Amino acid sequence: MGVAQRPEVVPAPSSDVRLSLVLGERALHVNGDLQTARRWFDAAYRQAEQSGDPIALALAALGLGGRWAREHRTSAESEQVRTRQSRALSLLDPSSPPALRLRVRLQGEDDYRNGTHDGILRLLREARDSGDPLAVAEALNLAHHCLLGPEHAALRRELAGELIGLAVVTERRSDLLMGLMWRTVDLFLAADPHAERCLEELRELLREHGDLAVGYVLNAIEVMLAVRAGRFDEAERLAGECFERGVKAGDLDATGWLGGQLGAVRWFQGRAAELLPGLRDLASSPTLSPVDNSYLAGLALVAAVAGDHRLAAGHLARVRGRDLAELPRSSSWLVSMYFVAETAHLLQDAGTAARAYALLSPYAGLPVIGSLGVVCFGSVEHPLGMAALTTGDLDLAVRHLRAAVQANLALGHWPAAALSRCRLGQTLALRDGPRDGAARAELAAAAREARDLGMALPGVVGSAAGRAGEARRTCRFLRDGRHWRIELGGRVAVADHSVGMGHLAALVAHPGREILAADLAAGTWSQEGEGSSAQPVLDDLARDSYRERLTQLQAEIDELEEMNDLERASALRLEREWLVAELAAATGIGGRARPFAGGEERARIAVGKAIRRALARIAGVDPVIGEELRASVHTGLRCCYRPR
Repeated sequence: MGVAQRPEVVPAPSSDVRLSLVLGERALHVNGDLQTARRWFDAAYRQAEQSGDPIALALAALGLGGRWAREHRTSAESEQVRTRQSRALSLLDPSSPPALRLRVRLQGEDDYRNGTHDGILRLLREARDSGDPLAVAEALNLAHHCLLGPEHAALRRELAGELIGLAVVTERRSDLLMGLMWRTVDLFLAADPHAERCLEELRELLREHGDLAVGYVLNAIEVMLAVRAGRFDEAERLAGECFERGVKAGDLDATGWLGGQLGAVRWFQGRAAELLPGLRDLASSPTLSPVDNSYLAGLALVAAVAGDHRLAAGHLARVRGRDLAELPRSSSWLVSMYFVAETAHLLQDAGTAARAYALLSPYAGLPVIGSLGVVCFGSVEHPLGMAALTTGDLDLAVRHLRAAVQANLALGHWPAAALSRCRLGQTLALRDGPRDGAARAELAAAAREARDLGMALPGVVGSAAGRAGEARRTCRFLRDGRHWRIELGGRVAVADHSVGMGHLAALVAHPGREILAADLAAGTWSQEGEGSSAQPVLDDLARDSYRERLTQLQAEIDELEEMNDLERASALRLEREWLVAELAAATGIGGRARPFAGGEERARIAVGKAIRRALARIAGVDPVIGEELRASVHTGLRCCYRPR
């Protein structure tokens, strides 16, 4: 675009440009309001273009970059901002301070997008040599953002300390807050026992004057700490509030962070299968970081937990790529590897497990924390133990899982400690037999901790499966509101409540015992097989559940038809017709529940149909569990569950 104009001939910025720049700087560096800052800097850029002011154009282009790397997530937005910054740079003297700052920003964006850091570290050295404190501060901030992998802990802490000290020179409050925020995050990533002291220092500064961007990160860390403490209801509430603050700040990570926070809660509650529909959408969201593979790896794990092993294997292959070692070492790398290890275990993929073990081994002493303290899944020792278990090295698995229990206790992560203790007990049982005293003690302690925390602990698929085979062939039904969680070994299926699910749960809870179909239908059976059959086919809860679902279905059908999504609407209509038929069959005159009138044959037919529908539903979620139950559940006048 030609040689830059000399400073003395640069036209004076108009009052409009000056005002837009001042308001943009205040929004960005004083209030941390990323969204408002973007609007003011966009206005300043357009005004500077009209007035032909290259310095104002450069300052506006810098402001559009924001606080973080890759603030503009969609390809269109990021390329537009990059084009503006490149154009502004082309109009400047290459040796001028604004030119250096623009080169720092452009290099930082490139490194972050490519998962590298050499370029921004080189420009950091150049900025230090230049003596421009603003260029140094911005290079420090971007370099830290590009070095969030676990191997750069020491260098990150140096950069954060330098940024804190430099804030005295730049006189920008945002530099002090960002430096303290980075130090706080670094301490949590390193499992430093004094991390919460730094968090409190940051909290005190924000009480003096709020900063939306930094305050949002602090809120996210508070959600993580609530999950560590096992306060799941509080964590969900805080996650919702955190999301609202992120949206208010204009942080495009808000949706992704909320998904991660709720995912951690559901994982430790034993309800991960519920996440499958939403996670499918989130994993393909353009707002996710280009180096973040944790949602794709999480989708593989959730699919495996839900019993869809084909989907799980496909997504695991996508994460693994040509070599798992090529996965970018970003702030989400450890979380991705945790999910890989757990998925490989559920799929019994020993090759992937062995590769994950080799890559994770150098970081055994670290916690599995995602992003800037958003989620924590406990110690790296846990996925190392699961990987060793999957490859069949039970002694090594026991050592890692014992270490995981202790490390999770040190973190104050009670759910992770309970989960690691459960896995330890299961692995000891596989190695030493289910009657082993140590195994039974660990499993009993894990059960007590899980009960106190409101967790559902998983089964285990062991590569040395023979000794625990019988225990793993027994199914288990757990009621959770209007859903049932069906467990068989390490497999889990989640299905909606129905009459048939209730019948199956009663049978599975008493393996080998015959129960009259009439008594199952009545819901009042005794161990001797005697009971009354003058009870409703559907109880009040089931009937209300059906009616509530009908209302919900109709609303969803209407919405899908408006969107012209006829395929999904048709599927929902089939479910609606089935529910209408169920209610009609179970409801008498005036809407009253229709009782069984003592007819054993009618009870046999109704119970058999209800159980077969429930089995079809379970098989639709997990064919393996469905097939096992079909082979083990016997219906007729007397019904029984006989595990194979």
